[in-house]
Amino acid sequence: MPGGKRGLVAPQNTFLENIVRRSSETSFLLGNAQIVEWPIVYSNDGFCKLSGFHRAEVMQKSSTCSFMYGELTDKKTIDKVRQTFDNYESNCFEILLYRKNRSPVWFYMQVAPIRNENDKVVLFLCTFKDITLFKQPIEDETTKGWTKFARLTRALTNNRNTLQQLAPIGKPEVSHKQSRLAEVLQLNSDILPQYKQEAPKTPPHIILHYCTFKTTWDWVILILTFYTAIMVPYNVSFKTKQNNIVWLVLDSVVDVIFLVDIVLNFHTTFVGPGGEVISDPKLIRMNYLKTWFVIDLLSCLPYDIINAFENVDEGISSLFSSLKVVRLLRLGRVARKLDHYLEYGAAVLVLLVCVFGLVAHWLACIWYSIGDYEVIDEATNTIKMDSWLYQLAISIGSPYQYNASGSGEWEGGPGKDSLYITSLYFTMTSLTTIGFGNIAPTTDGEKIFSVAMMMVGSLLYATIFGNVTTIFQQMYANTNRYHEMLNNVRDFLKLYQVPKGLSERVMDYIVSTWSMTKGIDTEKVLSICPKDMRADICVHLNRKVFNEHPAFRLASDGCLRSLAVEFQTTHCAPGDLIFHAGESVDTLCFVVSGSLEVIQDDEVIAILGKGDVFGDVFWKETTLAHACANVRALTYCDLHVIKREALLKVLEFYSSFANSFSRNLILTCNLRKRIIFRKISEVKKEEEERQRAKNEVQLTIPQDHPVRKLFQKFKQQKELRNQGAAAASQLDLEKNQLQVEHHQHLHPHTLSVLTVSQVTPMQSSLAYGHPSEAPANTSPALGKPAAKASGWMRLKNNMAPAETRKEGLNNNVKAVSVEMLSQDGKGRETGGSRDGEEGGVSSNNPLRKTDSCDSGITKSELRIDRAGEPRTPAAVTPLLHSPLPGGVGSPHSFCPIPEQALQAALHETRMELRGDIQTLGGRLGALESQVAEIIKLLKIQRQDIFTVSRPVSPDSEKDDGEISDMFF
Repeated sequence: MPGGKRGLVAPQNTFLENIVRRSSETSFLLGNAQIVEWPIVYSNDGFCKLSGFHRAEVMQKSSTCSFMYGELTDKKTIDKVRQTFDNYESNCFEILLYRKNRSPVWFYMQVAPIRNENDKVVLFLCTFKDITLFKQPIEDETTKGWTKFARLTRALTNNRNTLQQLAPIGKPEVSHKQSRLAEVLQLNSDILPQYKQEAPKTPPHIILHYCTFKTTWDWVILILTFYTAIMVPYNVSFKTKQNNIVWLVLDSVVDVIFLVDIVLNFHTTFVGPGGEVISDPKLIRMNYLKTWFVIDLLSCLPYDIINAFENVDEGISSLFSSLKVVRLLRLGRVARKLDHYLEYGAAVLVLLVCVFGLVAHWLACIWYSIGDYEVIDEATNTIKMDSWLYQLAISIGSPYQYNASGSGEWEGGPGKDSLYITSLYFTMTSLTTIGFGNIAPTTDGEKIFSVAMMMVGSLLYATIFGNVTTIFQQMYANTNRYHEMLNNVRDFLKLYQVPKGLSERVMDYIVSTWSMTKGIDTEKVLSICPKDMRADICVHLNRKVFNEHPAFRLASDGCLRSLAVEFQTTHCAPGDLIFHAGESVDTLCFVVSGSLEVIQDDEVIAILGKGDVFGDVFWKETTLAHACANVRALTYCDLHVIKREALLKVLEFYSSFANSFSRNLILTCNLRKRIIFRKISEVKKEEEERQRAKNEVQLTIPQDHPVRKLFQKFKQQKELRNQGAAAASQLDLEKNQLQVEHHQHLHPHTLSVLTVSQVTPMQSSLAYGHPSEAPANTSPALGKPAAKASGWMRLKNNMAPAETRKEGLNNNVKAVSVEMLSQDGKGRETGGSRDGEEGGVSSNNPLRKTDSCDSGITKSELRIDRAGEPRTPAAVTPLLHSPLPGGVGSPHSFCPIPEQALQAALHETRMELRGDIQTLGGRLGALESQVAEIIKLLKIQRQDIFTVSRPVSPDSEKDDGEISDMFF
């Protein structure tokens, strides 16, 4: 299958694996170079052991190791470290840091920038070596009072590992040699790996086992192997000495090609047991030497060249001719590449036919060798008449003849071509169970061989031809399912026009998953087993998780079995997203192999490797979390995951284990918590914008700009409101006195009647009427209730004009009802107009409406507040005076306005005006908020920065104030 043939060859980001492999003997950590304070995204076990911190405790802390600074840490060295990080430089320092238990340790710290495919620094690699042994022992509280020798002894004891690491440095004979680790620590950009996805690289002198050249070469080797398998038995059986120079050269060329193949095998990659492609030359050579090298070497010895010499002894020639059979070991090349050849259906059929023919060829050579050995009776030196060779010679007319004068041997007989064809004919008829009988065994040896050949033939025939379908179904059932699945996926991708990049990812995932599982459905196999056996198998499958994580150490066997059944194994290809930002985090994931990266806001905040745990703390939270970052696979990864519901169910049942699990399990990356950070590029951009804003001339808006017109309109309305308020304050009446003047000239026949009644102030009203019509017109008005009017209308009605004025109103009068009626009994307005036509009577109302934007609520409140003060009679009741024609003066009529009714009307008017003002204030507030949004949008267009990342500072508030003042 392609997975077994090619291996896992998808582009991978093997940065972490390369660093771990090259720096296996040192302590290091990785920090993000694009985030403020360069947070730690990965730390190896060596650093955790050296510092005393757990990996989860140092994650997201500064790569400068500021959390390990103490009182004795040199300030200048700290500044140099920060300067190195700021300038993206490579540097090394000797710095004093403090472990988790606050014990001081001298470290040799080296910093190196890691670049991506765009030559951009994305990570910092910081390596640490404990050099306390070579420094002056530090005197602290625990060692205070010790002797210098005692402190040195303590330092030597605590730094035994460092002494072992640095021991080779003291050897003079190897001091000039640089190890791979030393090369890495030189921080050379050519040596350090890059943080990027790349296809598996092979050295220049290494050949990929799946390349076109190697595939073609393998088919050539297959053809030459069949040539060897045919010619070697033929030459050995028929004893043909290679006197023909053409065949000798051809066989020599074949031997040379097989020698070249041996050389190529030392430089050809192979697929490891885990599906990975092995390209290390040392591993390739060791693997070939342990497997097929000896067999290939024996099959390539030049036996034909030794056999070609004329003076070679016959016994030696026969020996070397027999050794040619060793070349049949070249068939092992076919066996080890059979999975490659069986990938194609046509090749399978051809190979089966070739195998059947090859077996028939070998049996034919053996059949001839037996007949040639028994055709002559060595005891009597005579020909056996019943031999099939003698019968063949007689039938074709080439009998055997005895050479009595010469060598004394039998000569003649059939040719070698005829002998071979006849032998092959007999073996084929025997293998196919046909057997015509024209050639039959006669000697005991021939009969024994015939019996064996019949048994082999029947088995071979039944196996190859009779059960071809069964063979395919039994031997290649998984391969058929694999190809069927691939064909279905290809058809699906073609039908729905899936993009090429996504299609390649899908195909690579299927191939890699198949190479890991070999097409075996784990769930199907487990479903066959009983419950107890299934739990044992699951514990074995998840043994790495249970053995490596301390959270499971106190779990009982029953608890582990319950957890193991709920665990699931997931295989991820490079580039696969395990979690998307925003989706629910419903699983807890344990990394068994491979590496992953956690990306938040397009920045790497963590790199996860073997032994890390990510997800959510379900046992501490009541709600389902939303992922705050993306988790993407960098390489082929194996994850062991457990669902939230299943984990909570087990923890609820095993309460004692739940406490230990909650206390000991530390998540390397909690996807519920969002990391708050600021990018260095954004901070620099904000600083540049702030400096540019200070140096730039303030923004000017043209006079005809719509925004400027809008603010000018607001300014004009504000001025009008101020002017209206000033005019209203001048027109307000002082001392809460309401003066009403009304002059009206009546018809000579019109009389003025004043009716005074002792009623309550709230029931009083003004009435003017004719003497004769007064009772008729007054009664309906008193009996029918008037419609309820607003406070302003009641105030207007109460301040109706009177004819005359008269001072000295009697204080004992409680209410006055005055009603003016015309001769026809209609209202004042109708009568007034009619009298105007007849007698030229004119009326004058001293109350006039004043247009003002001011509410006047302040003056009204003052007047109402002074309503209880003592007032003059003239202020209490206006005077009503009406002169009569003819010089006869009528008695003066007094018409006071009830004080309580006036106060109630004014109070109601005040409340209505206050409500109107509140409504107007709400509208103005909404308008002001809209204006603020307009200013904000204009400011964003002007500054062209993200206001979210801009820090709040007094300067920024000052700039906002300047923009607002510019508009207003």
